[in-house]
Amino acid sequence: MQYHVDGELVAREDATVHVEDRGFRYGDAAFETCRAYGGEVFAWDRHLRRLENTCETLGMPEAVPADLALRVAETLDANDLADAYVRVSVTRGVQPGKLTPREEVDPTVVVQVKPLPRGGTDGEPVWDGHATVQTVKTRRVPSAAVPADAKTHNYLNGIMARLELRRVANEGYQPDEALLRDVDGNLQEGTTSNVFFVDDGTLHTPTTGELLPGITRELVLELAADESFPVETGRYDVDDLRDADEAFLTNTTWELRPIETVDGLQVGTGPVTALLQRLYRKRVEARCY
Repeated sequence: MQYHVDGELVAREDATVHVEDRGFRYGDAAFETCRAYGGEVFAWDRHLRRLENTCETLGMPEAVPADLALRVAETLDANDLADAYVRVSVTRGVQPGKLTPREEVDPTVVVQVKPLPRGGTDGEPVWDGHATVQTVKTRRVPSAAVPADAKTHNYLNGIMARLELRRVANEGYQPDEALLRDVDGNLQEGTTSNVFFVDDGTLHTPTTGELLPGITRELVLELAADESFPVETGRYDVDDLRDADEAFLTNTTWELRPIETVDGLQVGTGPVTALLQRLYRKRVEARCY
């Protein structure tokens, strides 16, 4: 495998960053996880916009290089990959060990890839079975503390939640995803996913503000609007999800992954989930293959 590091393709084992890089020292960095289908990065414009917005939030608005799309394409070509996971990271770069960053930014830019199955209407999901999700005690960091729409390298909140899953797991119960609530107990999101559920034919998802507005979440809402589905965003209790007719998770890699159980209670898939999965795959097929 080859990765792209600061404008050059290097072997994976040589793809390193400096120990004084602020992305390593403080998590002072932005990233995006994308998915390439047929050699085309799906929804690239949306991912690039969010990456630029995160960098602006972090006070380094000029950090994203103008040729980033070319670097991604070169990395895919170098590894002979058409269908792949793509991660783009932009750190503030190497600076002295002080918490306050310099105004001048010399960013570190890294592109990583790994193979994934074909997507689209003739593809197969990357996940193995429907998701088992578990509510955890760890709460979502409030947006007033860390802006919810900034996708940074600091994932300690999600790591703490995933560690809780390890503690509750046993031989017959291995949750795939942790469900995070806000400090008031409202359902927010998974550690790496957004959550949707269907109740009496209406599609529901937690409102933005305290959660990361996912790209796949955004696309699913657009697909639902195109089909004139009843859609509601709001504040929900975990019981709303547990009692739902059907439910699913979304992220760039999983696309739409049905939820089998929530806290051990059966939920499962249904016609709305199945239709949205089919519509999403059709859009991928039309735009990338």
